[in-house]
Amino acid sequence: MSKLFHPLLTLIATATDRLLAHHLEYLKEENRILRARIPKRIHTTPEERGRLLKLGKRLGKDIDALIGIVTPATFHRWVREEERGRKRVKGNRPRRDLRELVRHIAAETDFGYTRILGELRKLGIRRICRQTVKNILKEQGTDPRPKCGKGTWDEFLKIHAKTLWACDFFSKRAITKRGFVDLYAMVFIHLDTREIFVTTSTASPNSKWVAKQARNFLAHVADRDDRPGYLLRDRDRKFTRQFDDIMNSSGVKPKLLPFRSPNLNARCERVIQTIKQECLDFFLVFGSRHLDYLISEFVDYYNTTRSHSRRDHLPPLRQDLPDEHNTFEISEIVCRERLGGLIKSFERAAA
Repeated sequence: MSKLFHPLLTLIATATDRLLAHHLEYLKEENRILRARIPKRIHTTPEERGRLLKLGKRLGKDIDALIGIVTPATFHRWVREEERGRKRVKGNRPRRDLRELVRHIAAETDFGYTRILGELRKLGIRRICRQTVKNILKEQGTDPRPKCGKGTWDEFLKIHAKTLWACDFFSKRAITKRGFVDLYAMVFIHLDTREIFVTTSTASPNSKWVAKQARNFLAHVADRDDRPGYLLRDRDRKFTRQFDDIMNSSGVKPKLLPFRSPNLNARCERVIQTIKQECLDFFLVFGSRHLDYLISEFVDYYNTTRSHSRRDHLPPLRQDLPDEHNTFEISEIVCRERLGGLIKSFERAAA
């Protein structure tokens, strides 16, 4: 009887081993397909290495045919380092504050790991190498290579803010001898200080008028230390080639926005909304001269008196914060009115 069961058990055991081999072969092929979809090198964290070591050491030499995330030589090096007590522990890793500094520099600058190391050296930090900086960035999912390319739109605005202006058209319906007429004007805004310049209005915004407003704007900013370098504009057909030629001849590069993208010129769109909501919407406008007067009064108020949250609540043309006063008398505060009391602002009475 025993002679009958021995071959049967051998057959069952052999079949089981064969099935396990098929399972293993399938998993290895699936792993190769998945690895082909991801970067060539995979950097494991210390915790991940610990789990691989715990499971892989049980397999002995069979790990060489199975492992795919790293080479067998790398795995055996991990084993030797663990046996010699050189496994990475918290005491051998960079201090937490140093790791945070590396991440902070990377987030602020988009530098690669070599330039980050240079910044650390300038700060007198020497007990860290380039590979360690690279590993810190990879562990948090940051590409350690320097950032290349043109960058984002927000980065462009931030870098060029001091010399960057934006412009756009807006209109207001007026009552004239000919009936209702749409009058057009142009607004220019400095993206750093939020100063605005608004042109006179016209019922015919043709090429000649647009060119004249371009020259008026350039004359307005001619004596500035930070002269305009770029001018954002949309693709409105009222912007003619002559307009761009005048800007280019003065060293101002028009930067055309993509089609149907008003959000990229949001600051200009917002100041037009402010002009209308805080001023023009309260008036029936009788002709171009009336509209020009309303706009000039509001622009003067906006640039010299109206506070702006972007500038720590200073007006666009004011550079210094006023002296702080911890005490005051109500009688010292006076209200200044413009446009028949529509616009009010408060200031201290002159001594």
